[in-house]
Amino acid sequence: MGVQVEEGESDPNAEFGGWEARRKLEKKLLRKLDLRMSILIVIYILNYIDRNNAAAARLRGLEADLHLTGQQFPTLLSILYVGYILMQIPSNMLLNWVGKPSLHLPICMIIWGMISCLTGITQNFVGALLTRFFLGFVEAAFFPGALFLISKWYKRSEVGFRTAILYCGNIISNAFGSLIASGILDGMQGVLGHQAWRWLFYIEGSLTVFVATCAIFILPDFPATTRWLSEPERRLAMRRMEEDVGVGDQAETEEGQLRGLVMALTDWKVWWLAMAMTAQVIALSFNAYFPTLTATLGFDTTVTLLLCAPPFVFAALETFALNYHSDKKRERFWHIAISMAVGIVGFIIAICTMNTAARYISLFLMAQGYAGFTVLYAWMSNSFPRPPSKRAVALALMNAFSQLGNIAGSYIWPTTWGPTYRYSYAICISCAALCILMCYIFKLHLAYLNRKFAEREERQGIQTPGFRYIL
Repeated sequence: MGVQVEEGESDPNAEFGGWEARRKLEKKLLRKLDLRMSILIVIYILNYIDRNNAAAARLRGLEADLHLTGQQFPTLLSILYVGYILMQIPSNMLLNWVGKPSLHLPICMIIWGMISCLTGITQNFVGALLTRFFLGFVEAAFFPGALFLISKWYKRSEVGFRTAILYCGNIISNAFGSLIASGILDGMQGVLGHQAWRWLFYIEGSLTVFVATCAIFILPDFPATTRWLSEPERRLAMRRMEEDVGVGDQAETEEGQLRGLVMALTDWKVWWLAMAMTAQVIALSFNAYFPTLTATLGFDTTVTLLLCAPPFVFAALETFALNYHSDKKRERFWHIAISMAVGIVGFIIAICTMNTAARYISLFLMAQGYAGFTVLYAWMSNSFPRPPSKRAVALALMNAFSQLGNIAGSYIWPTTWGPTYRYSYAICISCAALCILMCYIFKLHLAYLNRKFAEREERQGIQTPGFRYIL
């Protein structure tokens, strides 16, 4: 429906030719933007494949060839997140200041692709440790940067579904990363005198560099600096952000970095969500060991890697559906809580039985927990709308802090707890339940703030409701 303009009032859509013309222009803008943003999915798939291919390589001799013992393999997994944590906030602050994600993100991607290739030439634990650390250091730029880029273009009611599409890159990487690894590990053993697991790093790292080069010419910058927008499209993109929260989003881009950092660091909501996310990351730590858990079903290496795919295909489909419904209803908490609760059911089934069919079903239930986790990411973006410098730091800080969960999660799946991994699953249940509780408390707080907004508007005689947090 069009906006009714009272006599004597100026039409806010006049510069776009009226409401109907604006609607058509907005549809065209979003279609163009969605098409270009879609490369973020491909980048995220490669981001996670490069990060998690060590788990597949482990099945084909990585531990033996690098002479790993004791806790050295879990340390290789966890050290990546040390670099990942250190670089996220500086990277997002730099991205907000420079305003050129079309260069910032692909250049970082080229570097991490080269580092991934170098992992294939390592000969010992120290060499692998160094490549894994610097891989995390450079990969840190991508996900918080992508979230920030999305938040600069889309309204809060549009962020959830777009975040889901982005995060499906992560989920799909778990599905098809295993399929790709299966093909490479089966077909490249001994080629040119190299073990198959080394070819896994060479091939996947080279693919990352190629896609990154293409991304330079595809990714948008920010609305005020993107070159391929027409002038009406640029004004509309900036107007949409202003209308969404009642304040513009562009003028602050080049200033206020320190103020945004201080605001994010002193906002307890940032730390609360960061801790909730950390708990859920630990609950989802089975991801790094998914081939190992699937191997407990009793099949050979090739079949095991193939069986890793269906649970994550299912999780990707549910992620689309859940986030679409969450955006449509403008509701976050229950979409998060129900998905996590279903994941808890999966953990319980895995604890209670070694039956092959039941344990495989439990893997589906665990994997769908990513759907709720993606809604949590959208809620995170929604809850810190402005100013941009604070949002950039808050997104990076919460995502960086939550990676402590990946460090801890790397050590809760020791082979001595297998093949049942009952203790591991019990830890996951506890962390998922804690995350649900913390999200519920956060929901109550936002509801309290919304009531305060409504009371203030009532006192001031404002008839049209203003900004409200999404619950």
